[in-house]
Amino acid sequence: MQSVSETITPSPVHPSLWRAEHVAAIAGDSLGHQTIAPITAALHPVLPGVDLWDLWPLQLADGTTADVGGWNLWFVLSAPTLPDPDDRHDIARIRLMGRAAGQVDAPLIDLGNALPDGLNPGSREWAGSALYDPASGAVTLYYTVAGFPGEAARSFAQRLFHTTGTLKLAPQPHITGWSAPKELFASDDDHYVLVTQTDGVPGFIKGFRDPAHFRDPASGDTYMLFTGSLKRSAHAFNGCIGIARADTTSPTGWHILPPLISADGLNNELERPILIYRDGLYYLFWSTQRRVFAPDGPSGPTGLYGMAASALEGPWTPLNGTGLVAGNPDTAPYQTYSWWVDGDLKVWGFADLPGVALNGQVADGAWRRTHFAGTPAPYFTIALDDTRAWVAR
Repeated sequence: MQSVSETITPSPVHPSLWRAEHVAAIAGDSLGHQTIAPITAALHPVLPGVDLWDLWPLQLADGTTADVGGWNLWFVLSAPTLPDPDDRHDIARIRLMGRAAGQVDAPLIDLGNALPDGLNPGSREWAGSALYDPASGAVTLYYTVAGFPGEAARSFAQRLFHTTGTLKLAPQPHITGWSAPKELFASDDDHYVLVTQTDGVPGFIKGFRDPAHFRDPASGDTYMLFTGSLKRSAHAFNGCIGIARADTTSPTGWHILPPLISADGLNNELERPILIYRDGLYYLFWSTQRRVFAPDGPSGPTGLYGMAASALEGPWTPLNGTGLVAGNPDTAPYQTYSWWVDGDLKVWGFADLPGVALNGQVADGAWRRTHFAGTPAPYFTIALDDTRAWVAR
């Protein structure tokens, strides 16, 4: 297994490649330590009649989860239950939820929609990240605006926006005075596809979404990661992880950089990228699903993947030599998805189709409705040692 210290001189121009030979080396359940434990306990919806999925915490600038008045606050995608749970993406709203600080096993408490009706400059609210400023009480929400207001039929257009409000704690935590959402930066349509498509199915659309804030402790610079698709690719499976740097000299306040990671020809979606700096190394994590690997190449389990580097610009080395950090077990390949790794290396995701075997009727919407959990999954913890990563609990 290659160590970060053995990699070549960093290049800020070319992305590091997640290759077919990396994924082909994944041994499945025989790895053991890269397998998420099967969910055996009964799952109960936090909000009956409401599906919940992608979630992310309110964080401080250093990436730690914020403790605000004894609360840890979370932003969670939500939608009323529909006959086919896949349709939830068409009406998604961001909810604010919370629990007592440090009570990681306690259920989340619903605090209502995070953003007021009519504020979003799109037709749906998709995932992102959130930053808290203790000095001012300001909360900045970075999120994906999907579609456009009033569109006659759903589109898969994706834009990155931010809005800022003020956190109040009484009688329960809530955020007031949200500013008019402002676009962070648009796709350059050079390194990254400008996503304006009007049709598609989840998993096989192109990406320009999931903005995730990161402040580099080495330089103090601020970056925004995002799920992207490679413009300079002729392959249908052209997922990448994009990055932009805050730049006061730019008209938008951001400078778009070349991708950090390319999965060109291998995988269509490297979703919800997250950067963590730990023990002198940068760790970059993402989520992906078995079904979005290119059909003419190897595929890994639906799971959390990652790479490590000694410098932010790379080169990036796949963790465990494969990229796989934590995959769903072979006995329940669809049980959980869309993970967030926090500063304590706890991993938070949602329960998708727990207990469903590989031959489940996942293509049938009514069948999916019967088996879809749509609620936060039990968290697990990972451990890191240079380019090794494993499920510790």
